[in-house]
Amino acid sequence: MSGNTETLTSSGYIHHHLTNATVGEGFWTWNIDTLIVSSLLGLLFLGIFRMVAKKADTGVPGKLQCFVEMMIEFVDTSVKETFHGRSKLIAPLALTIFVWIFLMNFMDLIPVDFLPVSVQWVGEHVFGADPHHVYSKVVPTTDMNATFAMSLGVFVLMLYYSIAIKGVGGFVKELTLQPFNHWSMIPFNFVLETVTLIAKPISLALRLFGNLYAGELIFILIALLPWYGQWFLSVPWAIFHILIITLQAFIFMMLTIVYLSLASEDH
Repeated sequence: MSGNTETLTSSGYIHHHLTNATVGEGFWTWNIDTLIVSSLLGLLFLGIFRMVAKKADTGVPGKLQCFVEMMIEFVDTSVKETFHGRSKLIAPLALTIFVWIFLMNFMDLIPVDFLPVSVQWVGEHVFGADPHHVYSKVVPTTDMNATFAMSLGVFVLMLYYSIAIKGVGGFVKELTLQPFNHWSMIPFNFVLETVTLIAKPISLALRLFGNLYAGELIFILIALLPWYGQWFLSVPWAIFHILIITLQAFIFMMLTIVYLSLASEDH
């Protein structure tokens, strides 16, 4: 722990690291650390891929170009094997989701005190704020607002493809005449299909949030140990967590492709 956090109790230390920097009140509260970090990581993703695309060479590619091409080929293969409709949006969307979520998850591997203490120092020495009241939550995917925002974007696309391909009548029939194709079962079908439809974005958001929040909490708990215990536990957990952050980005991408593929099927 840093000097500023040594005066905090263990519960206070955990609460401080899991509290977002906010502006506004009530419904109009904005988690500015989530917005800033996720936006910067999105710009980083776009900048790197744009730079590689502009400098792409048909000869012997560099390491960065090889890596980007491997990422694109991996995502393109996943889309071709899973998405059964026709859309030029799905592959770029899947690539954006996978890389962007991976970068946001990767922030979990930065030492838990490094960025928050840096922000505290700036708040104290530049703006004259009390460092204990300066918050910085640097993993956007541990903020439920971020995960739900992404899942709601997927949900809107699901509705769009369902209506665009099946039509309004076809979409209504899908909600009312499945799984039991009889007029007497319409109320039951509607409730069942509506719950199933709404559960998709909710589970998508909660799965990503839950896994990353738990991982961040474990890093914070390790940071409460003596320095020799921190190294003994944090290194193995960080190595294992690399699998978690990659897997969660992949799962979010694949479920997005699957949901949009189901929405694009015209029965």
